[in-house]
Amino acid sequence: MEDKQLELMAEVLRALGHPLRLKIIEFLRVGERCVCEIIPAVGAEQSVVSKHLSVLRQAGILEARKEGLRVLYRIRDPAVLELCDLAREIIARRLGELAELITTLEGFTRQKNE
Repeated sequence: MEDKQLELMAEVLRALGHPLRLKIIEFLRVGERCVCEIIPAVGAEQSVVSKHLSVLRQAGILEARKEGLRVLYRIRDPAVLELCDLAREIIARRLGELAELITTLEGFTRQKNE
């Protein structure tokens, strides 16, 4: 893979690397929403949400359009949702591994104390 492609990939992953931006993406999963709906849904100040929306737009993850005084945002490419779903699967597997490890350690502790 060429350096420029790697840089663009890193930009997208960096943009996805913040919990509030992921929360925005999850909120937009159902479709286009007004910024006036995004702000209360993610529970952050307007200026903070605007900053994060800008990062997501610059990375090519979101698109915006004006409708009168309202600005509507949507996910530009549904593959972003697939990427988020893959991350969720990775986390679920990791949590399963950690749960197994805890169970094993608890078993060792019980055996040691008996």
